[in-house]
Amino acid sequence: MSTHTFQIVRHGSQEYRETVALRDSVLRRPLGLHFTPEQLAAESGDIHLACYDGDALVACLILTPVDARTVKMRQVAVAQERQAQGVGRALVERSEHVAREHGFAEVVLNARLNVVPFYERLGYECVGGVFEEVTIPHRAMRKTLA
Repeated sequence: MSTHTFQIVRHGSQEYRETVALRDSVLRRPLGLHFTPEQLAAESGDIHLACYDGDALVACLILTPVDARTVKMRQVAVAQERQAQGVGRALVERSEHVAREHGFAEVVLNARLNVVPFYERLGYECVGGVFEEVTIPHRAMRKTLA
């Protein structure tokens, strides 16, 4: 069993650029989308969390403050070869800990329909109906942090 380490990475750093490459390969390119410089610049105030197996980046996500109480989890990406191995679960659980450390009481997210059951297993609940984001159906979800 591999041991994962987690690191908050600084926007613009080499580690950040590696997370952008992972997000691009897992989340964007399959939809024919690419990040713009403006989209990446807008992430400068976010919390960027990376998950490593040894020196290898295997997953990442972003926490974007919504207000003093709520943070939005976005851009959750797990390397293709590491999916369905518990990496995503470990990353989301760590991100909740990070969110609590930063004073947030609630996490919200927009989940692609195919991963709604994953988030439900982690205690997230659907809010509202299905909507389209980045060309595919999503559900808004939320979780109050203990």
